[in-house]
Amino acid sequence: MTPRHVAIVGYGTAGQAAAVLLARDGHRVEVFEQAPQPGPVGAGFLLQPTGLQVLWAMGLLDAALAHGAPVRRLYGETPCGRAVMDMRYAGLDARLCGLGMQRGALFSLLAQAWDGIDSMHRGTRIIAIDDDTRRIRDADGRWHGPFDLIIAADGSGSCLRRHVDAGGLDRPYPWGALWCLVPRGDWPWEDELRQRYVAARRMIGLLPVGTRPGDDTPRLSFFWSLRSDDFDAWRTRGMAAWIDEVRSIWPEALDRLGGVEETSLARASYRDAVPRRWHRDRVVLMGDAAHAMSPQLGQGVNMALMDALSLRDALRAHPDIGAALAAYEHARRRHVRIYQFWSRWLTPLFQSDRDLVAALRDIAFLPLGRLPGGRGHMLHVLRGTQHGMFGKVGLEAAFVDALAGHARR
Repeated sequence: MTPRHVAIVGYGTAGQAAAVLLARDGHRVEVFEQAPQPGPVGAGFLLQPTGLQVLWAMGLLDAALAHGAPVRRLYGETPCGRAVMDMRYAGLDARLCGLGMQRGALFSLLAQAWDGIDSMHRGTRIIAIDDDTRRIRDADGRWHGPFDLIIAADGSGSCLRRHVDAGGLDRPYPWGALWCLVPRGDWPWEDELRQRYVAARRMIGLLPVGTRPGDDTPRLSFFWSLRSDDFDAWRTRGMAAWIDEVRSIWPEALDRLGGVEETSLARASYRDAVPRRWHRDRVVLMGDAAHAMSPQLGQGVNMALMDALSLRDALRAHPDIGAALAAYEHARRRHVRIYQFWSRWLTPLFQSDRDLVAALRDIAFLPLGRLPGGRGHMLHVLRGTQHGMFGKVGLEAAFVDALAGHARR
């Protein structure tokens, strides 16, 4: 394998994982991050077995499990207690689970795994790539390079995506969320993601996300679904009105929010991005820059990790950069497309103004999951292993044994 000089633009999960994996393979890696002090963005997320398998391949599974919270069930209901969704990982394999993690925990683990973090180009916003795809230009007009490979991992709002594909789908998603971390305390569902829905207009969720380095307090990630164009109106209504609304929907969730103020709630917004191609010459898209979508299926972090591992493997297998990037895109697109499909069809069931659709969801979603084949299909989608309409992403036996072994300890 020929060592390459690689520029990674963006130090989110995709950029972090790529930096670790490519540097370990002997590539000369330079990372460009627009934040003066890089850090985690967001509260918590659910790692699926596909993402956990990547951490296992990186030698980071034990560290992740030490901080994260195993999640074995996803349960959603209406305020009156009517079950809408009930999915358990044991329905496919009792050895598998998800892992709720704080963004800060995963960020720290990946940052510690890359020896070159002190040489990162901090506070450097990359806005352009030259025509021969060898150099990049920052917002101050400085050029960097030349590079053998440029990885655009600059998130859902990527400004480098246009250098690869200028005509694909790229639009803001109409729904966002408010997030915060709260102490888990005596929350009774310590291994479950719990959600409550009011039609599809309101959704509250609480996800166990464990601890993070420097903070041994087990926490929950709280989220409140909100239309993006309603954020200013939410602020105008004030915290007291919002607290009353939370109380009316889920009093037990409100008990977790003691002391939370408006400044504690982070606003999250999302995009739909479906580029027609993922690479051009020496530039390649990765993570949300390649496939931003609604967070409803919770696959963003998992796909970012899978992207990084797939690119590393493609560079190992193909000495020619063009062939390697084509192999990477081919390997990842079929997996990503099925999640873009399900995201487009399932998201309106949980985040929309379509009350009739939500009513049908409340009646039919749970029974459909009990039909022959239906439950297994839903569980494959949940755990990130759906590949194409009928294929499956394989999980290595050694990884499954490692995950099960940790559960027994």
